Parts: sequence; C-alpha cells; structure tokens
Amino acid sequence: MCNVYDFSAIAIDGAERPLNEFKGKALLIVNVASKCGFTPQYAGLEGLQRKYADRGFTVLGFPCDQFGHQEPGDEEEIRNFCSQKYDVTFPMFAKIEVNGGGAHRLYEHLKSSAKGILGTEGIKWNFTKFLIDREGRVVRRYAPNDTPESLTADIEALL
Repeated sequence: MCNVYDFSAIAIDGAERPLNEFKGKALLIVNVASKCGFTPQYAGLEGLQRKYADRGFTVLGFPCDQFGHQEPGDEEEIRNFCSQKYDVTFPMFAKIEVNGGGAHRLYEHLKSSAKGILGTEGIKWNFTKFLIDREGRVVRRYAPNDTPESLTADIEALL
C-alpha cells in the first residue's frame, strides 16, 4: 500500500521535491489560494508550523487555481504573497490541480484515502486539509471551514 512518502512534487522554486524527505514527520497537506475567503488561514497554518515544527510536524502548501480562479498568480507571485503577507516558513509547492484528469497523483491518493462528505472524493474548495501520520498514512480530511487552530488536538495526538 502506498503512502504520501511515495510521491514527489515540484517545489515553488521549480525543483523536484520527493515527499520522502518528510519521512517520520506528521504532515498537514493543504490546497491553498491567495484570493479566497479562507486565505487568512495562512496565519493559522503558519502558527501550527511554528508551534509544532520542533516536535516533528510540517505543513505542506499546494497552491491550486481550480476554485473560482482564486490563485491566479505564478509561483513567484505566490511565494512573494505568502512571504510578505503571512511570513510563511512551511514548504510551498508549485501550483497543481487537485480534481479532474490533471489532478496530481498525490491528491488522487489523498482523496481516495480520506473521502469527503457522503463518501465523495472530490476536493470541494480551497483550504481542504489532510492530516498525515508519521508513517505517511492519511489520518483525516478536514473541510475548508475547519480552522487550523481547531486541528491542534488531532495534531498533538500524532506527536
């Protein structure tokens, strides 16, 4: 059975980044966007990163422009926005698709491992979150309106 460490993705700087470099860490994988009503969650995601990084936890951000064209920028614009507006220190990746025929293989795995409401697989909106344990297994899917702060008990249980 595969886990998230079996995948790689292009980092926001354009380099291929194997996810096995995060082996042994708990992860929160999030499809993000810069012009969404949930964009202020970047602050909460960064708060989780800073609070738990030294305990073996990392947030991974995957920009996506499939919902209302709310991530229109290129990678440099996204990186600048995240750095200047939210002082993001967690790893960010290049823009991907999370649904449809062009969906990234990582997201195909996440969606099939932790289905959404009524067993649906599709990502419904920006800031859908997936919690991953230290063995690379998908533990839980969270809706976009689940704030990063509301996940602390689940994260602490994995650490």
